[in-house]
Amino acid sequence: MAPYESDDSTTANEVDDLRSGRRKAARYVVPVAVVGVAAATIGLVPALADSGDPDLPKISAQQLIEKIAESDVQQLSGTMRVSTDLGLPDLGGLESSLASGAMESGDGSSADPSAKLTELVSGSHTLRVAVDGPDRQKLSLLENSSEYSLIHNGKDVWGYDSSSNEVFHSTAPDSAEPDKEVPATPKDLTEEALKSVDDTTSVTVDGTAQVAGRDAYRLLIKPKQSGTTVGAITVAVDAKTGMPLKFTLTPSSGGAAVVDAGFTDVSFAKPAASTFDFTPPKGAKVTEDDALEAPAEEQEKHSKAPELEPEGEPEVIGEGWNSIAVLDTGGEGIPSGSEVGGDLGGFMDSLGDKVKGSFGEGTVFKTRLINALITDDGTVYVGAVTKDALVKAANAG
Repeated sequence: MAPYESDDSTTANEVDDLRSGRRKAARYVVPVAVVGVAAATIGLVPALADSGDPDLPKISAQQLIEKIAESDVQQLSGTMRVSTDLGLPDLGGLESSLASGAMESGDGSSADPSAKLTELVSGSHTLRVAVDGPDRQKLSLLENSSEYSLIHNGKDVWGYDSSSNEVFHSTAPDSAEPDKEVPATPKDLTEEALKSVDDTTSVTVDGTAQVAGRDAYRLLIKPKQSGTTVGAITVAVDAKTGMPLKFTLTPSSGGAAVVDAGFTDVSFAKPAASTFDFTPPKGAKVTEDDALEAPAEEQEKHSKAPELEPEGEPEVIGEGWNSIAVLDTGGEGIPSGSEVGGDLGGFMDSLGDKVKGSFGEGTVFKTRLINALITDDGTVYVGAVTKDALVKAANAG
């Protein structure tokens, strides 16, 4: 499948011009009050098997970026298949420990969106989504014999866990505060990826595809630099609406995608109003959001994680995909896994590699995408770069 342009790279200035002139993006994702689960579903959907590459009019990368920017889909429903492979070990007992600690500190609702985060950071999941403008959204996580749903309807946000018959209720913030939202759909992911486009990036149109039964163009974003953990980002863009249907990020190390997000079926018809209705089932335990606020000293008492609060704004060194954030925690590094003990200690040891350099000694915590070097004097170097790049940056620092 040959690309339409072999080197149709788009510069940072061009992307900025497109971004500044685009229409305000539709607010069709789960709002900030329930963004915990939505954030975890970013880019997590494996692609449908292609049923043949459709014959579409040729389009340049710049034209396709503009088409994405002008997309204004506000109504849809469909199914997403969610997968992530960060190369993390099985959370196992750690997940249970964290849940137990959360309950001890007052956050005892299994329907709280944040309680679902650890389920979505690895493995594959099926989600159903429905959207009707900025005030009505529904996201359901389908499990073996149960379902977890988040429903935003006007000012109310409901979380319901059918396995425990528990309900979480909170009030949505004003939808007119876009700066507090985070990426939560293939479209949002694509816009975030395009912010990285500069002279260190190649952006091309890499043919066509069919995703969720719809004709789409493939936008290919590739770093030109070595040393980054990002191999390539591929976005399937709906040819008619301009909405990204699938987002896939593959690592420079090869193998399966780190994140892969997209629809397996989708409709842009208006969902039925009843889709967003919710009444707590009879006998369900209902927890209000403000009831989960525990006193600061109580939360501190139950916290077992090492304190690594950065002092001031992080310094950014390097450029493009090789950018590394440097933070001074003002501390003395972090304890070893044996010092922490338990499941958390074992988890830390499984992620960490001890390293040495002219900077001294430290530990590199690694995934297939983001790596972080924490030196023994409490300096943190973090980025989508390799371990060697982090050590080199620390030596230079």
